[in-house]
Amino acid sequence: MQGISERVENKHKIGIVVFPGSNCDRDVYTVLTNNLRIRADLIWHTSDKITKYDAVIIPGGFSYGDRLRAGIIAAHSHIMDKIKQMAKDGVPILGICNGFQILVESGMLPGALLMNDSLNFVCRWTNLRVDNNKTPFTNQFSEQEIFSIPVAHGQGRYVAEKKTLKELKKNNQIVLRYSDDDPNGSTDLIAATCNPEGNVMGLMPHPERASESILCPKTGSNKAIKIFKSLVSHLTGKNSYNNKDKSSSSSSTSSSNGNISRILYDTIKKT
Repeated sequence: MQGISERVENKHKIGIVVFPGSNCDRDVYTVLTNNLRIRADLIWHTSDKITKYDAVIIPGGFSYGDRLRAGIIAAHSHIMDKIKQMAKDGVPILGICNGFQILVESGMLPGALLMNDSLNFVCRWTNLRVDNNKTPFTNQFSEQEIFSIPVAHGQGRYVAEKKTLKELKKNNQIVLRYSDDDPNGSTDLIAATCNPEGNVMGLMPHPERASESILCPKTGSNKAIKIFKSLVSHLTGKNSYNNKDKSSSSSSTSSSNGNISRILYDTIKKT
């Protein structure tokens, strides 16, 4: 399944990966093509043509029905091998909600995403604070800027071991935090993280659902669209990025993800 690109002036093109159970892919597509006028395609997960894109977005939903645990089956999909290589080559990769879970389960981002501390599916608006505006996805924000955005997840509680958390802070990999709110019990209120290089980011809230003012009943402010505007700005060369204070070590990415099962086990053991 491959979407039809809109007739836009921008030469860059973004691929939106679609797994069985994805349900936010068309929302992302609409924001990119209608609102930002950048070309985009919906890419079925069995496609071999993902490498031709300038950026990749893994949208939200319930890939494979969240069987086993959210994101784990999609993480072992053939297309993820290609996306990992693209990430190594510096291509921007963005995972939203279930996409964040897939990035974590595939070892592209550290930590783990567990059941919300309320044990309930949480669907409501929250506020985020920008802690790192030096990524391809946040370069249009001011540092410490706060904006409204909706969450919709059951397994969105971000956790990480102390060593991993220390590395995240050292490498400036904590990109967004929940502000004056705690919808899921995430460690240090973490809502989004990136890899040390800054070109791979995962976030639990849904910016595509807050990219038009009419969709934002609380404030009427659609600042969340800046996540996509930042990506477009990066691709068009209007804003370069440099994840400040990043370490040359990549120990906080895939190597730490070998501990996901242990994190899950220790968490269950304590409950």
